[in-house]
Amino acid sequence: MTNDIAAAASATALPLAPGNWALDPLHSSVNFTIRHLGIAKVRGRFERLEAELSVGERVEDVRISATVDLASIDTGNADRDAHVRASDLLDVEKRPAMTYRSTRVSGEGEDWTMEGELTIGGVTRPVTLAVEFGGLVEVPMDGSRHAGFEATGEIRRSEFGLDFAPGLLGEVVKIQLDMQFVEPKND
Repeated sequence: MTNDIAAAASATALPLAPGNWALDPLHSSVNFTIRHLGIAKVRGRFERLEAELSVGERVEDVRISATVDLASIDTGNADRDAHVRASDLLDVEKRPAMTYRSTRVSGEGEDWTMEGELTIGGVTRPVTLAVEFGGLVEVPMDGSRHAGFEATGEIRRSEFGLDFAPGLLGEVVKIQLDMQFVEPKND
């Protein structure tokens, strides 16, 4: 298969219009799971997220950027959340946000892979996410078109300098992103 044919096949596999797609924050979330004492899972989410999906003519031109406000952590327990924000754990004064910038998107149909760089507190590491394309739909109320995605992956805390509470908290943090983006209007 020639490169032109491969690029055309890739471009048609993701039926999104070129442009900068805006995040629908009411239908998007950043969730995580971490082991506590090695025996149970603690689940949580971050309430404040900004993201943009930039779609080009080819899949190779697709980029995503996202910023998560780390102080917006919510594990369902206000006392625990306050402790996690504190200087002896996450230290949101020094690490106010984490950012992700994709460097490569590949795949077809519903199954995709997104490679990128995650930065937390000045430490940047490569992170690959498995992405499921949920589809594209027109919203009847206003005619806007929304695209849905789920991305999953994991990071090792110590690789980002988050090596506090060993034995108490697990090393691996599993990540699940549920994201909806709104197609740009062509005025």
